[in-house]
Amino acid sequence: MTRIFKLLACYALLALTACAVPKAAQTPDVDGLRHALVAMGDYVAVDEADTVARLSYTYSLQLRAEYQVTDPPLIHNAKVNQGRRPRGLCWHWADDLEARLRQEDLQTFSIYRAIANSDNLLIEHSTVILAERGAPMESGIVLDPWRYGGHLFWAPVAEDTRYRWKSRAQVFLDKGN
Repeated sequence: MTRIFKLLACYALLALTACAVPKAAQTPDVDGLRHALVAMGDYVAVDEADTVARLSYTYSLQLRAEYQVTDPPLIHNAKVNQGRRPRGLCWHWADDLEARLRQEDLQTFSIYRAIANSDNLLIEHSTVILAERGAPMESGIVLDPWRYGGHLFWAPVAEDTRYRWKSRAQVFLDKGN
């Protein structure tokens, strides 16, 4: 029995540390995000890219405070589902970030919503993707504030090896919503 308890304790420790925020995610890379946004195409306005980069980082941290995030994302999700926290599921982060970005009336970007793992409700994940205006979602950049609990993760869609993103509209069509 003691052996089983030790094994379970080790498993729990591994699971919790796997959800910890990597040090790199804690250091805002506003310049890197701005550069990646500008590099998406000739029609991207530098001032809009600057606004999006700064806003994506600062608003993610603002949501972290509003959602009362004190734990890794999966533990925070459990607290939300238990009614112990007001918001903080991945789709809350995506809804709120999308709404905030839309307030900027961006002229050189298209804002997409995407879902990964749509065939598994327990691990389904939602996010926002920004692409050059008129370009397909797949050419864009993932803006994911949930992944590290309010410390923004971003990467080109093609380089986000953790998730395979699909258009939210397509996922809803596939599910009959």
